[in-house]
Amino acid sequence: MVKFSHFVLLLLFGGAMTVEVQRPRGVPLSKRQFYEEDKPFTCLDGSRTIPFDRVNDDYCDCPDGSDEPGTAACPNGNFHCTNAGFRPAFIPSSRVNDGICDCCDTTDEYNSGADCQNTCRELGRKEKEELQKIAEIANEGFMLKKQLIQEAKHGLEDKKAKLGDVQDSKKDLEAKVEALRTVKETAEQPEKEAKERHLKAWEDQKAVIRMENDKARMAAVFLELDDDADGFVSVAELQSHSELDPDSDGSFTESEAQGLLGGVDKVDTVAFETVWNNIKEKYVSENQPNADVPPPGESPQEETPDTVSNNDSENYPDEDIPEEEDDEDEEEDDEMDEEDYKAPAAMRTDEKTKDDDEEGPMPPYDQETQALIDGAQKARDEFNEAEKALREVEDQIRNLEKEISFDFGPSSEFAYLYSQCYELTTGEYVYRLCPFNRVSQKPKFGGSETSLGTWGKWAGPEDNIYSVMKYEHGTGCWQGPNRSTTVKLTCGKETVVTSTSEPSRCEYLMEFISPAICQEPASFDSGHPDHEEL
Repeated sequence: MVKFSHFVLLLLFGGAMTVEVQRPRGVPLSKRQFYEEDKPFTCLDGSRTIPFDRVNDDYCDCPDGSDEPGTAACPNGNFHCTNAGFRPAFIPSSRVNDGICDCCDTTDEYNSGADCQNTCRELGRKEKEELQKIAEIANEGFMLKKQLIQEAKHGLEDKKAKLGDVQDSKKDLEAKVEALRTVKETAEQPEKEAKERHLKAWEDQKAVIRMENDKARMAAVFLELDDDADGFVSVAELQSHSELDPDSDGSFTESEAQGLLGGVDKVDTVAFETVWNNIKEKYVSENQPNADVPPPGESPQEETPDTVSNNDSENYPDEDIPEEEDDEDEEEDDEMDEEDYKAPAAMRTDEKTKDDDEEGPMPPYDQETQALIDGAQKARDEFNEAEKALREVEDQIRNLEKEISFDFGPSSEFAYLYSQCYELTTGEYVYRLCPFNRVSQKPKFGGSETSLGTWGKWAGPEDNIYSVMKYEHGTGCWQGPNRSTTVKLTCGKETVVTSTSEPSRCEYLMEFISPAICQEPASFDSGHPDHEEL
């Protein structure tokens, strides 16, 4: 950019006056010293020396064509157009006197008879106006860049101050988390012990209920087997239930039945207890086939939402507890915490078992135990909330540290692009550039987005590294490499993506205008006249 500015200034305001310097036709001023009329001419490649009158004699003497700068005699020669008022230029010697005006000052057609007009002044004027516009844009862009630098400076100071505040709050939160952890663990220990006591009491109660239910069922079965109601169960009465056959061979013999009765022909209610222990797993009631006989006075229970344990939530993590539509007391009974799932396996048995049909749901916690559970849950909630806040603060710190340490240019002039995105819509696609993040492509009329690369590095030349961005490791091409994008930055007053192309398969090129890339224009004195080659 600096070299360009110097070129513009040289072109617009190079010399101070017009002076005609004598030299052979087609020779640039920079080589005038090699063409002195009072000395023999030495070919510029040093291959030979010839009399000066053989220069521009329309015969090629030098292998490098340097003796014929103003004619078409040498195929490898070059003709210099002075083009006063515009830019000097070189054209191949073969174009000299070919009837076509190549030099705007018409000097290449000095002997062809072509009707040429000197257009150098007009071309110079137009180019000067165009370059002046470019210079004005560059100047405005640089003024904007200075504002961006100031904003980035203030933004960096704000971020550093915020980082300090957040780091201080992190220390406070860490202390709070540890304090709440202690409170939580202190509250959970008596909660765990109270739950274990409650569960043990319930297990003992269930054992008593099972025993009573078993005795009731045994009595009912005895009455069912005692067909003649004589107060005894005989071998014949036992044989009426073929499912009790010990070897299940389809023949329930008298001796087998007698064996089940303990070797006697019949048993009373007292002796039947021993028999019952041997047959109760196989016995099928005549009144309710394939079902257990319920205790007297009770009907079989079906597993419905109303018969599920009030504390069934112990089988779920907190966030997975199904919602209940029961009254508030039942909802409170359902409240459990994550520590319940760390209890011994005996405490984590499935409470919806066959026995629950007989024993009913576990009774609710007593008031003291429930108070311990509520207190522990409150401590867990407060601890989890503080721990979540700490994680959020840690994320803030990481993001701030990343942004503060990021390379946004020598004076952080590119910082304003961070967290911004710019789009360019073409006939088929919408391209999206998010500087320092990613580049993507999405079909204009629907379809999934394709990554054209994520932020890689600054990739400009060594003397202007911040002029090119490189985005790498995008979505892989079919049987090809991963997509990547090169973003070239040019100076301008706006921030906009101006074009996109795919010069090579899966390698994209974007043109991106930004004031952050503008360089300080060189100063010049507008009073100097137009450039003329001397």
